Amino acid sequence: MPQKNPETFQPSRPMWKLFGYMRPHWKFFSWSCFSSIMNKILDLMPPVLVGWVIDSVRREPPEWISIILGTDEPWNLAVFLAVLGVVIFVFESLFQWAFQHGFMSLAQTVQHKLRTDTYNHLQTREIEFFENHRMGETMAMLNDDVNQIERFLNIGFNEILQLFVLFIFAGGVMFGISWELALVGLLPLPVVLWGSLFYQNLISPRYRKVREAVGALSSRLENNIAGIFVIKSFTAEKFESERVAEASREYQQANFQAIKLSAVYVPLIRMSIALGFGGVLLLGSYWVLEDRGIITVGELVFFSMMIQRLLWPLTRMGVTLDEYERAKASARRTFGILEAPSKIVSPAVSKSLPRPVQGRIEMINVSFNYRRGGEVLKGLNLSVEQGEMIGIAGVTGAGKSTLIKLLLRFYDPTAGQVMLDGIDLRELKLSEIRKQISLVSQDVYLFHGTIGENIAYGTDDQDFQKIEEASRSAQLHEFVQTLPDGYQTIVGERGIRLSGGQRQRLSIARAILKNSPVMIFDEATSSVDTETEREIQANLASITQGKTALVIAHRLSTIRHADRILVIRDGKVAEEGHHDDLVLLNGTYADLWHIQSGDFGIHSDTYRISA
Repeated sequence: MPQKNPETFQPSRPMWKLFGYMRPHWKFFSWSCFSSIMNKILDLMPPVLVGWVIDSVRREPPEWISIILGTDEPWNLAVFLAVLGVVIFVFESLFQWAFQHGFMSLAQTVQHKLRTDTYNHLQTREIEFFENHRMGETMAMLNDDVNQIERFLNIGFNEILQLFVLFIFAGGVMFGISWELALVGLLPLPVVLWGSLFYQNLISPRYRKVREAVGALSSRLENNIAGIFVIKSFTAEKFESERVAEASREYQQANFQAIKLSAVYVPLIRMSIALGFGGVLLLGSYWVLEDRGIITVGELVFFSMMIQRLLWPLTRMGVTLDEYERAKASARRTFGILEAPSKIVSPAVSKSLPRPVQGRIEMINVSFNYRRGGEVLKGLNLSVEQGEMIGIAGVTGAGKSTLIKLLLRFYDPTAGQVMLDGIDLRELKLSEIRKQISLVSQDVYLFHGTIGENIAYGTDDQDFQKIEEASRSAQLHEFVQTLPDGYQTIVGERGIRLSGGQRQRLSIARAILKNSPVMIFDEATSSVDTETEREIQANLASITQGKTALVIAHRLSTIRHADRILVIRDGKVAEEGHHDDLVLLNGTYADLWHIQSGDFGIHSDTYRISA
């Protein structure tokens, strides 16, 4: 069976899949449908009652009423029909409460399940998905699309169901009284149904564009609000305002295209319905006036009222189809996410790392290229032993951060193998791999919450003493002590209340507390001041003692005392050795060191020109 391509995957029959979410609640769903059907049947009874009342007053009551009451006395018949009318309205109201409560509750249940399932599946998607999709578009799928589906289940589905009941019940009663008059009244029906289907085919692609446009608009707003600091600092408010206005105009135009079609639907349907209504009045009146005995006055009144009850709701069909098409477009996008497979998954049968985990890392002939970029790594080989601290240096774009993504198996190598303790990462569970690695990224992300919660994030250990010890090792404790609420201080969204250096030290504390056998520091001191960097460097040996450590740094002073330093160039390990040896080698590392230390020699000038 061919594999689904996550990039081009389109779900089939999304609305059927949506109703599949009702399956666990089929009893409640069935009761809600039954209540809706009974409500519509009882709602259609007033025209029938009016017809019976008129015939009863004229002493031409339905035979079954005379049999039940045993009399044709008009007053007795009127009392009976009045009581029957009250009973009908009481039960109609009860069934209305039942179906509204049922469908609303089911809509909320499905909405919750669908949103959580979609989010949980998003968490299994590979990093490439998030790098290639705008945040606002993804948020629109999780919020707007799921809410649109909820609105359809809440209202739209019931309207479609009651429309079917209306046709079946009203049509059956009318054909039972006079099939000729029923045919005249329903003469516009084929035109209405054909027009509705034609309308649906026209409106569907327009609503698909509406969903795409709202995703683009959400993405633009998300990016701009997140980047408001940059916007203000570059006085780019006018530029961004124009970009938001353009995205909003595209959304507006997409809605206008749908509105043009939607607005013309109801008037056209009303015009065709009027023909059927007029035909019933004309033919029925002729039969009554000629006293043909085909229908009674009460039946003519019943037909006049029922034709309206039957045909006028068709003017709502456009709105109902609008809701259906919006929900279908949303379901297609939602299930497109939910069913698209991840490129990076745990193996069906996985191996287990030997215990205790040593943290030996090997990369054998590893090559890698991003889908939208060139080749980054080209047959790279490296080996890191347990307890060894390795510094990794190289110019920007050399592939240093790509190594981290491969080690965490955010990506798989295009060729070659990445090994942990002698086992290919593709043979291990993703959770098993990532539990063994503590990462301090140059892009620190903190969650809204307290300092203590962020340090302990992702671990089951909430021991305050351990949190404080990790904080001390990361040179964060003294700063926390200056805060009135200490470790209970709220850091704000993305840690906005902390400086860049404070966020980075908190990230280091979080990695220390995780206590994994492998520690990776990706520009861990890039945002801290020189004094803090010196303190972190002094503690780096104790932090990583007994652990395998990879330290990626542009500041070469951070990795100066590493056991070995690897220099990445042109996708390979170009140089390897201790700091002093590499400086004497007068290669790439020496050039970088001379530039940073201010010792600009002839060789470094040449390198800067060539670089």
